[in-house]
Amino acid sequence: MVQSQQHPIYKHIDDVKQAVSEALSHAKKLGATAAEASMSSTSGLSVSTRMGEVDTIEFNQDGGLGVCVYVGNHKGNASTADLSPAAIKTVVEKAIDIAKFTSDDPCNGVADKELLEFSPPDLDLFHPWDVMPEQGIAMCLEAEKAALDADDRIVNSDGASFASHQGLRVYGNSHGLIAGFPRTRHTLSTVVIGKDGEQMQRDSAYTISREQQGLKSATEVGLEAAQSTLAKLNSQKLSTMKTPVIFRADIANSLFGHLVSAIGGGALYRKSSFLLDQLGKQVFNSCVNIIERPHLPKGLASSPFDSEGVKTIDRDIIHGGELQTYLLASYAARRLGMTATGHAGGIHNWLVQQTHDDLCALLKEMGTGLLVTELMGQGVSTVTGDYSRGAGGFWVENGQIQYPVSEITIAGNLKDMFQGVQAIGGDIEYRGSVQTGSVLIDSMQIAGA
Repeated sequence: MVQSQQHPIYKHIDDVKQAVSEALSHAKKLGATAAEASMSSTSGLSVSTRMGEVDTIEFNQDGGLGVCVYVGNHKGNASTADLSPAAIKTVVEKAIDIAKFTSDDPCNGVADKELLEFSPPDLDLFHPWDVMPEQGIAMCLEAEKAALDADDRIVNSDGASFASHQGLRVYGNSHGLIAGFPRTRHTLSTVVIGKDGEQMQRDSAYTISREQQGLKSATEVGLEAAQSTLAKLNSQKLSTMKTPVIFRADIANSLFGHLVSAIGGGALYRKSSFLLDQLGKQVFNSCVNIIERPHLPKGLASSPFDSEGVKTIDRDIIHGGELQTYLLASYAARRLGMTATGHAGGIHNWLVQQTHDDLCALLKEMGTGLLVTELMGQGVSTVTGDYSRGAGGFWVENGQIQYPVSEITIAGNLKDMFQGVQAIGGDIEYRGSVQTGSVLIDSMQIAGA
């Protein structure tokens, strides 16, 4: 783990800041009334294996400088991967030329100065790992072996993958803001196939962290993949019915992902959301509380500012079931006559507060119903709220899992599903931007055999 400011990435950040400064200065010289420039870059190692053999080894480096200029209310964008002074001048000139042909829109412009983060806090997001390909390959092989050795019914592997990447993010605009920070991300995953009789199933497991020490061991990942796969064998179908449903924690975050889409500024000003005009109104059962904490140290979705340089702050998203805020970038905020909320580019560590101890408590609360552990397809409309997806999981009776189920469809409307949330478990899933436990919904339509 390297935290020193002597790490080469800090020199790279300084170089990018200089490139951003040059771009903004040149834009002003060419007559731009406002401008912004940003760069995100990533470099690192990715390896994969399959059935004990090396499949891929990749060293990659991606990134580019994006420049956005405003000439009055006209906007122009251009980008380059070349940070030389000549290339920066050229890309700014192209952006200025493009602006001449775009429509006049009074909502265009950089974020308001008073909303910007001029002194970003250090969120401890940078934990580089000087890992060699041989180490990554060894972890992949160990994960696969642990899964294949776990049970004779694990008959094949779809492979294991390891990646370790470090990167940076720099943003600047004509209000005088130029800020940046480094970050890292490390992952290990594996997918295996199980067979019992004529039936075959596959499942996966993965671990992710900002730092090496935060990863599960390769053996743990392999065993988890095997256990998940074995649990799905000998699955049955269900008849069509209405029943309570639990979304297990690792897929429950998708429910709140639909909330993110529905209260995002773009959907709202286009009037293409099922949650139009719901600010301050009850959109969930009163047991639901969601808070946003953008500055969690080492958080996977932590950030001191959004992609427009707007300061991120702690917020209530849902309190007692009531919607407390929209998620607004500057353009959408102006269209709606509101203030930007620091969500250009996404959300920052949503924490869904639990009501019950764990998944077992939710199963007991439900009694009889469906535990969903897998979702397939994209049959969700954030315009109407209609929800229909393929699913797999387990049938539950008297609070106990009875048998796996597959080839079913679950359906409802997100408005009803949100209002129907009865409980949230303490089995928190931390591997994403929404941290939630399993979610119990009072009733959904199940289409089976």
